[in-house]
Amino acid sequence: MNRQFARTALTVSGSVALILGAAAAMAEEGSTRLGEVFVTAQKRTQALADIPMSVSVVSGEALERMQADNFQDLVSLIPGLSITSSTRGVTRISLRGINTGGVASTVGVYVNDVPFGSSSGLANGAILSGDFDTFDLARVEVLRGPQGTLYGASSLGGVIKYVANEPSLDGFEARLQATTENVSGGDLGYSAAGVLNMPLSDTIAIRASGFYRFDDGFIDSIGNNPIPALQNPAVNIVSGSRIEKNLNSLDTYGARLSALFRPSDTLSVNLTAMFQNIESDSSDAFEANATTHAPLYGGLVASRYHPEFTDIEYRVYSATVDWDLGGATLQSVTSWGEFKQEFQRDYAIRLSLSQLLTFLFSDPVTAQPPLSAILTQTTATDKFTQEFRLVSGQNQPFEWLVGVYYTEEDSGIDPQTISAVSAGTETPAPGFPVLANAQLLSSFEEMALFANATWHVTDRFDLSFGARLSENRQKASQVLDGLLVGGLTVFDDVKSSESPFTYSFSPRFQLTDNTSVYARVATGYRPGGPNVLPAGAPPGTPGSYDSDELTSYELGLRTQSESGAFSLDAALYYLDWKDIQLLAVVNNVGLNANGGTATSKGLEFTATARHPSGLRFALNGAYTDAYLTQDTHPVVGGLDGDPLPWVPEWSLGLTADYEWTVFGDATAYVGGKIAFTDDRTADFNNRAGGVIRTADSYTTVDLRAGVDMGSWYVELFGKNLTDERGVNDLIAPGTYPNGAIGLGVIRPSTVGLSVGARF
Repeated sequence: MNRQFARTALTVSGSVALILGAAAAMAEEGSTRLGEVFVTAQKRTQALADIPMSVSVVSGEALERMQADNFQDLVSLIPGLSITSSTRGVTRISLRGINTGGVASTVGVYVNDVPFGSSSGLANGAILSGDFDTFDLARVEVLRGPQGTLYGASSLGGVIKYVANEPSLDGFEARLQATTENVSGGDLGYSAAGVLNMPLSDTIAIRASGFYRFDDGFIDSIGNNPIPALQNPAVNIVSGSRIEKNLNSLDTYGARLSALFRPSDTLSVNLTAMFQNIESDSSDAFEANATTHAPLYGGLVASRYHPEFTDIEYRVYSATVDWDLGGATLQSVTSWGEFKQEFQRDYAIRLSLSQLLTFLFSDPVTAQPPLSAILTQTTATDKFTQEFRLVSGQNQPFEWLVGVYYTEEDSGIDPQTISAVSAGTETPAPGFPVLANAQLLSSFEEMALFANATWHVTDRFDLSFGARLSENRQKASQVLDGLLVGGLTVFDDVKSSESPFTYSFSPRFQLTDNTSVYARVATGYRPGGPNVLPAGAPPGTPGSYDSDELTSYELGLRTQSESGAFSLDAALYYLDWKDIQLLAVVNNVGLNANGGTATSKGLEFTATARHPSGLRFALNGAYTDAYLTQDTHPVVGGLDGDPLPWVPEWSLGLTADYEWTVFGDATAYVGGKIAFTDDRTADFNNRAGGVIRTADSYTTVDLRAGVDMGSWYVELFGKNLTDERGVNDLIAPGTYPNGAIGLGVIRPSTVGLSVGARF
């Protein structure tokens, strides 16, 4: 299967998001003590200060105030987080530089305690990360990796965890919010969202929320780049690209319904169902000069002969039981998740293919117009999980957790089809065979036993350690047919199995009441699996690929002033990555392979300052030096010393907020954010003159101002006000006409107004 067709007592180190969250909600919480923030990063509720590893937390209030509702908005809030994307919902995320462009994910995504997406390397999990909307979240927790002991497979770089607000028995709550905005180069967008919390009795409550967002596009198709007729006097039709404005408009909508049943203080049951759809009319990429990266055709233009839509569906259903047995708590998390992506890609822009089809199959007597081609693909994963955990009580000299985890996935890239169509239409060419038709079906089953414990040796010295033993079995089958893949090839029930082991060890020492240090050694892995080979694969082409493994060495420092007005968090790390999983292409079919080693080392930090007057500052940053330490296979194109792709050497974010009382209980506020992202290299095989192409650094400026009256609130905001053209994806020549490259960019300057009401 050619998966390249899919291209597409203190705080915690790196906790800028926590600071921002505290700043946004400080008036309500009445606290500036970072140690009073509680999270579930280690699968038990505990103070963030007690976790001996690097974690960032962004509160739901901060996310809403900063209009941060997707992965791109999180990048400037989370030190060490970077993304590669040109289409919303089709995003490769990496933490601490752990990315080589493979098919399987290196960062796990969770909704509460439910893992989302495929764990295998056969379902495009690396680029189909769950980009969940942030409305009505309690917080986003980001755990830097590896997280192999508590979270298992495909969390080499870490875990992003969306924690939703739970139903509350405390009282009725309702809120409505509406927003309108204008994007440079496009027209008005708008959104509406609402949430309702309703206790039905002393023991039952429900919470329902929903949202709809329309983001207008900013890239046009202007009727350029005609497909010329071949050198044949009888064929004189010239067809240019479509004329269409704002190609890349986007609709995102979803809802979440939760029911809480708490018959006693010792037992609670939470049932949740959520869905989200992301419907993109086209990517956020435009055509640029391959040398200068300047836009072609006078602006942000993408030559389109056929629509290039991407429709994504998320579905997550879960049941969580928490039963206090006295000396320990039994926790059960049962879930069913569904993911589906359908897309269409324009193959007319590959002029050589269109002209070849015309030359071979058009009729020079009747002068039929040139033929064209489109690619369509459906990728889907259904995932069942069951986890049981037995958790000791809090505040014990020895705290422990043991658990068992089971998952079963069924995935399919079914179908993936390249079809000949009449130029400028979606109509299949009469009597013309399908150029390529592929089906890849796979299953992944895993069972794991895990344990984690913390021994409080003294009042100031803790030892935390954990281990996980997993066993997975995989099976895959593939059917390839058509002119472009060498005819019919069938591979049925190719299998693999393995039993990886991971561990962690973390001592923590509190030097004073306000300063502590910790160290952490931890391991993680991505599952290996079977390869389904194309026809004519050369001898030695691997029939399977192995797990890759990562070992992390981390040192952290946390300190703050007695009042909590100033804090500093910092972490140093060194990551050793072996048997890296890479994507290779053999006879136009993508395969997984192992090859080489890599290293990532760096620094993350956050400094915050808060004044009683309501003025707050936070400076966060990350330095990342991530590179190959061995050559990859020549097909992949990586060389010893090459930087790992799409990882900025430096990223920095400075935020400032000021709040004051204006009248009565009303609060006014102003705030801003400046974020810097350094140069990033593209994929290893995206080279010019032997040198990997590079996306330039960029700096964005966001501003906001608002008034909160309690029962209603209003905010005026501006994002990327300097209209920076930050590049998140660089598509090599061959996809666009005339040797152009494609640049996927962040959203241009956007100004908007948001109004909300509470009931």
